[in-house]
Amino acid sequence: MKILHTSDWHIGKQLHKYDLSEDLDLFFDWLVHYIQTENIDVLLVSGDIFDQANPSQAAYKQYYDVLKQLINFDCKIILTGGNHDSASVLNAPQELLKAFDITVIGGATDEVGELFIEVEKEGEKIVVAAVPFLKDRDIRKSVAGETYATKIEQIKSGLQSYFANINAFYQQNYPDHTFILMGHLYVQGSELSESERDIQIGNQAGVEAHMFEGIPQYVALGHIHKPQIISDTQNIYYCGSPIPLSFSEREDRKQINVITIKEGKIDQLEIVPIPKYRNLVAFEGNLEEVESKLTGYSEETRLMSLAEVIVNEDSESLERRQAFEGFVNSQPNDNIEIVKSRLNFKSKIRGATDAFAVGTDVTDVTPVQMFEKKLELQSGLDNTGELKNAFREILQELGL
Repeated sequence: MKILHTSDWHIGKQLHKYDLSEDLDLFFDWLVHYIQTENIDVLLVSGDIFDQANPSQAAYKQYYDVLKQLINFDCKIILTGGNHDSASVLNAPQELLKAFDITVIGGATDEVGELFIEVEKEGEKIVVAAVPFLKDRDIRKSVAGETYATKIEQIKSGLQSYFANINAFYQQNYPDHTFILMGHLYVQGSELSESERDIQIGNQAGVEAHMFEGIPQYVALGHIHKPQIISDTQNIYYCGSPIPLSFSEREDRKQINVITIKEGKIDQLEIVPIPKYRNLVAFEGNLEEVESKLTGYSEETRLMSLAEVIVNEDSESLERRQAFEGFVNSQPNDNIEIVKSRLNFKSKIRGATDAFAVGTDVTDVTPVQMFEKKLELQSGLDNTGELKNAFREILQELGL
């Protein structure tokens, strides 16, 4: 039996206002072809199906278009909700999708047993515990007046207890099945990029890999966009996002993981690279250096390359500002588009309007970054750490 692990599709994602739907279309075309030609039996998508809790109509269409193509094959599809997803949005067509052998679990269920899906093919029997992103209320009870440190420990303890119950349910009910566990969470030691949204209070309540107790034969994780092995002995993997979602991911080699089950054990675990359809590039230096690098860029890919430019100048001047703006808006190379730009001055007079560098678009700044900059401009505050944590809690409660 062949199982394909992918995650973090983020349908509807824009990179600094640039629509990435074409990137996903090409990935989906490749994925559908791979599933067909390689006779994949089970497709696992570990959370963050959509980029927003309330997807656009275009995002919905892209989602249903790929599912429509996949139902033509004898492939069981299991999708779980991530921290970007709305459980109710994902669950809305749940019953209809069941008719096409597609199981969707958008959020935590009332009973642990509802998360377990059995699959039997080619003489192999597996059971998948499709655990979605677990919200605070799913794993602990809040108490009035509790400290921040107490809350962190309770979240960690709650996650450990939840997954211990998952393991116990498997051992009691499916001991003769190969056990695959899906999860969407932050495991300590994993490497972040710029595009993951903080979960469980700024990822500070991340759990350790030993929490899974070595019981699942494979742990298919989502949330972290950089592909990585958390534990090769326990087969705990983040497969990562299928396309780069931030400039910090421009060097990542995107992949899917394919697990072959034979005689109740993992016979092979193959890392399959995803074709690269677009380059993300970054240029930094003074204005003349950046302009020279960008105009000299000649590498072509199927989709237009996207650029981040960072211009560093010695002294602030109106002339330099105007030259920078003119350069950014001039589209100096037909093979590349500038979607993110920043102008820095080494010496300048700081004021209230200088919280971010020249050229920074407010839509490129996260709420946490904006709040942190605001704190920097305030003098005499000695509890900034507590304020940042409280702000993160508010964002988490609001689902932002």
